[in-house]
Order: sequence, then structure tokens, then C-alpha cells
Amino acid sequence: MTEHDSAVQAAVQGELRLLRPEVRSSPELLGELLHPDFREFGASGVCWTRESIIKALIEDEDPGPRPAVVSRMEGVRLAPGLVHLTFDTELDGRRAHRSSLWRLTEDGWRMYFHQGTLFSAE
Repeated sequence: MTEHDSAVQAAVQGELRLLRPEVRSSPELLGELLHPDFREFGASGVCWTRESIIKALIEDEDPGPRPAVVSRMEGVRLAPGLVHLTFDTELDGRRAHRSSLWRLTEDGWRMYFHQGTLFSAE
């Protein structure tokens, strides 16, 4: 990580929680981590809102027994209350570069924006 401060650590912890199957299948836990104005440009090409991604995740009949493998996680505090994370994930041979913005709210750190872009190992 480029900055080892509590803001970056909080965002990293939130990001890793969001990748856990038990969190991805719980609307309550997802709601604790996603900002009310959340948006995502998914690796699938879909533009997600907070409501649509929560619905899709909890309706997924097979959230998988394990979280994606995370590598190259880096974080930087852009401003007070704003952290940018970048990292890669791999799950079942599918790799994606990922970027997230985390904002500090009255309820704690919440993901405000996320983007995933597929890539191959070659």
C-alpha cells in the first residue's frame, strides 16, 4: 500500500468483506458496505446501482464457496474521507483489474464507486 493509514486500512477491510460469500448473500451486510449513491461499471459491461447489485447478488443461486483471490491491492487516500483502491481478482480462471472509491459517511466507510475490467494472463 502506498499509504498505511487508518482510512486506507478501513477501505481495504471493507473491500475484502465485500468479496466474502456470506456478505455477498446478505442484503443487510451489503447495505452496510455500499454507499446509498453507489454505482458500478461491471466487468460484464453492466452499469449497476446499489439496489440492482444487491438484488443480483442475493438472487445468485451459487455465490461460490470461496471468495476471489485478490492480488496487488494498493490504496491511497485522495482527500479526507476518500480512498481509492486498485487490485486484481481471479475466480475460476476469470481475472479482472478492479478500482474502487470508498467514502467516509456517518455510518462508516462505504464503497461509492467500483469498476472491473477483465484481462487475460497473457
